[in-house]
Amino acid sequence: MKEILLIDDNIIDNYINEFIIKKAQIAETITVKTSPVEALNYLKELTDDFPKLIFLDIKMPEMDGFGFLEAFNNFSEEQKGHTNIIMLTSSYNINDVQKANKNPYVKKYLLKPLDALKLSEALKDVFL
Repeated sequence: MKEILLIDDNIIDNYINEFIIKKAQIAETITVKTSPVEALNYLKELTDDFPKLIFLDIKMPEMDGFGFLEAFNNFSEEQKGHTNIIMLTSSYNINDVQKANKNPYVKKYLLKPLDALKLSEALKDVFL
């Protein structure tokens, strides 16, 4: 796939997740944003298609992952139509799981940390 977007305020998690995704050789480009606001601004500036896959944390300052999902829904269907979102979070809260699963773009809910096996299984679930 062309691009994966990682959205997480934790720099160490981003480093690890980017490393695991690069090692799997599944994307030409991995873009990392440390806040949902930064990610939304990035998406607004894109002239090409949105990333095929977004990994999104829930608990972040300024705006949480659910705030990102609400704002993401405001993009046109043409822009966001082929985007899949995987929640990648440390939240075990069942309310978070249920809320995430109500969003049509959220295809998977994963608990941190990401590893090669979780990535492989998630990609199978999302794209097969």
